[in-house]
Amino acid sequence: MNLRSITKLKLLYIPSSMVNSLLKAYHSDPLSGHFGIRRTYYKLKNKYWWPTMKQSIAQFIKSCLPCQQYNVSRLKKPGLLCPIETPAGPFQLIGIDYCGPFKRTPRENQYVLCITDYFTRWVIAVALPDCTAQTTAQTIFTEYICRYGVPMPILTDQGTHFKNQLMESMARLIGYNHILSTVYHPQTNGMVERFNATFIPQLAKLQDRENNNWDEYLQSIVFAYNTGVHAATQYSPFQLQFGRDPHMPTDTTSNYVFYRPSDYYNQLKKSLQLIQQYARDQSNYSHKNNKKYYDKNRSNPHYEINEKILIRIHGLRSKLDPQFTLTPKIVIQKQHPTYWVRDQMNNQITRVHVNDMRPILLP
Repeated sequence: MNLRSITKLKLLYIPSSMVNSLLKAYHSDPLSGHFGIRRTYYKLKNKYWWPTMKQSIAQFIKSCLPCQQYNVSRLKKPGLLCPIETPAGPFQLIGIDYCGPFKRTPRENQYVLCITDYFTRWVIAVALPDCTAQTTAQTIFTEYICRYGVPMPILTDQGTHFKNQLMESMARLIGYNHILSTVYHPQTNGMVERFNATFIPQLAKLQDRENNNWDEYLQSIVFAYNTGVHAATQYSPFQLQFGRDPHMPTDTTSNYVFYRPSDYYNQLKKSLQLIQQYARDQSNYSHKNNKKYYDKNRSNPHYEINEKILIRIHGLRSKLDPQFTLTPKIVIQKQHPTYWVRDQMNNQITRVHVNDMRPILLP
């Protein structure tokens, strides 16, 4: 016989007026340690009882402000994936980002400016001595615009080398739309971020550590990347850019024989139409699959104007520092999944992505 099934305990009945005081003692007190719902419930279940006991314990702990500020969530970050729509063709949408600083080379280079075409995945990488606004604007103009034309939008993060008066003036003068990603949300410009993560290990493998000449190998790595088949398009960036395969050092003969320039043009036009349409379909299919995988079991909370929330704290900090802000922020503008919030203390306005927000649950 199961003795536990017939054991009877005398429990103290707690009136509703005393429930909060008891829960503070069993959760918020230093000897209770702000532990979770299960631990707190098991400490109380054999001593006390009141109606809806489990629910009130859960509600009290969920609305504990220090727990909301310091607890690390084991769930996926909220917010569904919003993939950037595949452009209609090349030279329309480009993403730009800096990588570095690296160890300064004999040529005085310390940074790499990476430019990626969102349709072809064609990458341009330029080694630079600094990442100032002037260097950035000049490099974009000479290395991209003067070679490929003016893109419709340019997507960057909100670093000071991109978000400045010089870049704004150049955008107005030349006539492109400069889009800034949300702070601490690199997924917005994920294509450039992925290339950065790819080429750094390759650079480390090839460089001469004694001479620190990583910039001498940069262009060969970019060429190797551009001539490799991309998983999302099933074509290499080189093929989508030029409509043909590159002639490699090991190749002996060319597959193309043209007697007139017009023959080459007609063949090129036909090839580009076919492979670019296929690449566009493959990219859309890849985006759909990535979104399905990313969104699985992920919450997608929406916040309203004037709602109070906490936002995640980024940057270097102690392990004992809070995960989220100590003072509540107020939502003043929304364009889900991006929100604009105002600090109640200094009235500073911040743009933040939904996966860096946490609702304040009140008792």
